[in-house]
Amino acid sequence: MISAFLGLFAFQAQAGPKDDPAAKLPFKKKLKWADGLFKAGSFYTAEEYYYQLKKEQPRNPYVTYMLAECMLQTRDYPPAAEYYAEARALAPEKYPSAAYLEGQMRKQNGDYEKAIACFEHYIKNYKGKNKKMKLYAQREIDGCKMAIKSLNDPGNAFVKNAGPNINTFNTELSPMPLGDTALLFATMNANKIIEVGKDKRKDYVSRFMWAPKEFDRTRIKDSFEVAMKFDDGKFNDPKYHIGNGSWSPGGTRFYFTKCIEEDSMNIKCKIWVAELTKGQWGTPKLLDEFINDPMSSNTNPYCTMIGKKEVLFFASDRKLQSAGGFDIWYSVYDAARQTYRRPQNCGKKVNSWGDDITPYYDSRRNKLYFASNGWPNLGGFDIFSADGGPSRYTNLKNLGFPINSSADDLYYVQDPGPKDNAYVVSNRLGSMYKKNPTCCDDIWRVIKEPNFYVKGQVIDEVTNELIPQAVIKMMDESSRALKDTFYSKEGNFLFYTPMGKNYTITADKPEYISGRTTVSTSGKSVMDPDDTTLVTIYMRKITNDFEFHVQNVYYNFDKGDFQPDSYSALDTLVRFMQDNPSVSVEIRSYTDGKGEDEYNNELSVKRAQAVMKYMASKGIDRGRMIARGEGKKNPIKPNSINGKDNPVGRQYNRRTEFRIIGDIPEMRIIYDQNRPEYIDKSGQDQRDQNLKINNDVEDDGTPADKDIRSGSRVGED
Repeated sequence: MISAFLGLFAFQAQAGPKDDPAAKLPFKKKLKWADGLFKAGSFYTAEEYYYQLKKEQPRNPYVTYMLAECMLQTRDYPPAAEYYAEARALAPEKYPSAAYLEGQMRKQNGDYEKAIACFEHYIKNYKGKNKKMKLYAQREIDGCKMAIKSLNDPGNAFVKNAGPNINTFNTELSPMPLGDTALLFATMNANKIIEVGKDKRKDYVSRFMWAPKEFDRTRIKDSFEVAMKFDDGKFNDPKYHIGNGSWSPGGTRFYFTKCIEEDSMNIKCKIWVAELTKGQWGTPKLLDEFINDPMSSNTNPYCTMIGKKEVLFFASDRKLQSAGGFDIWYSVYDAARQTYRRPQNCGKKVNSWGDDITPYYDSRRNKLYFASNGWPNLGGFDIFSADGGPSRYTNLKNLGFPINSSADDLYYVQDPGPKDNAYVVSNRLGSMYKKNPTCCDDIWRVIKEPNFYVKGQVIDEVTNELIPQAVIKMMDESSRALKDTFYSKEGNFLFYTPMGKNYTITADKPEYISGRTTVSTSGKSVMDPDDTTLVTIYMRKITNDFEFHVQNVYYNFDKGDFQPDSYSALDTLVRFMQDNPSVSVEIRSYTDGKGEDEYNNELSVKRAQAVMKYMASKGIDRGRMIARGEGKKNPIKPNSINGKDNPVGRQYNRRTEFRIIGDIPEMRIIYDQNRPEYIDKSGQDQRDQNLKINNDVEDDGTPADKDIRSGSRVGED
């Protein structure tokens, strides 16, 4: 696929005007004309003529099949799927591979259930000799099932188009961040379909451009200003498609590719390098034939440090030691000799029977990222990662939605800073286009939602020691929904706290009063780095004399109800009862020293009952509460000072106290040593398991049957 290496070039000649002589040709001559256009790579124009031919012979299976083939090449997935289905219905024996290709098109359109049915039909009816074809079809089914799961549980990121200052209606490719302030990329820089032979070559070949990020006086924004020509080193060349830029770790060498169209618009690329000397870029040089195998296309250079070695990754379709199609290769740079060692294949734990391209290596985490259409995928090319490098790899994983889509996804590269935001090239819906919504590749921005955690300890308030075998619960403060539970063996806990919420965290254990704390991520931004908040929850044992005063519950003089500014204090009582569902309490209310004892006793009962009524209105079971009036007993402040009335003291004495009178452990969530202490509710472990690729069965390089390769049947009518 052209887009794998330079992008889908929409420079096929457009259909001619209505007086086009070819439109008036007899059926067979027009068919030959359309086939010739297809072989030459003019897929849009060929499609127009096949469409004319289908109008003349609606049930012609070959014309129907070739219409589908044109649409596959231009990545117009929905009609391509329908025409493959029609061709299969018209001539099932002649086009058995149409079921496989229809499945691919439905898959790339995100219609996974119908795609699975197509691949299952292909497996059931396959009569060829290539034993690998059923394996390849099963991989497609595995990819569909993985996609359905990933759609229902996407990763914590969102992907947005980089915008019209970067992208055009044609193809953009090979983004490379210039620090955190700008982006280098390659583009055809055209907002029209280019007509080869009419438009000047220098106007449509891809070339390097760069765009600075916008700045709003206080911060660098994640959007771009108008792109400008990248004139450093004079790397652009009007004779070639230029792209795939990458600097050496020290910034003294710049690698890039020059590509040119061959027969049938096949693209052949070579890797070049320029060196920086005294602040000036030297003349680019073609890398030696170890890297640029003469019989192959060699592209996608990416240079990085792995340990103490400088390693150049690249993609090549050379046949020797290949797993099939394009593979990821690497060469170690010998700085002393300024030479490149013989390239080595990255191995069949990374490379598949299909095309594996656009390598990027994260040297901070020793992780290789690349695009592949041979491993189970969500559709077409997907981004994968593998741990290790440069020669041995483990833990091959599809990055899943939303980084990957049902369309093609290539050129994943991360920002150099601490936050793992990234770029990806894709023709997914939302890309800019002229002909069909998924024709052309745009650069997209991957914004990863940061991971926020809260880490804490449960401490005995008296002994200041960790409380073992505690159960810690995290609730959404607004909805009161339980979000997570931690069964702490030693008194430590950890919770994942998604962005944009306020959380209440409570610790519980029999014979203890529950403790609580709150954590908020509502003020966090997607641009913030990962963060962990440290907290401590204090608890104390329940004793016979355990009681506590409720501050700021104020009663009007000579009244049984409380003042409006008492509600916040009363709500603390409600939270206490919610946090301690096993506890029964005695609510004791007091009056000040004025009035007769009998009157004050009745008044204090009314006040205790008013508190109980309020708590019951908030959902607390009345059976857990007893209201008692204590009158003017046990004042905590003097009602008078030196014989004079003390209003402040009397206000304090008009108070409410709580005393715990019962604890039913069965009403608590009890520590269970058989329960896992912690399950990461970020969902990452489960997502990783779904997206992990089983590559134990290595590809042996067996190519797929030629009839599932687009264009293999052209001219066979």
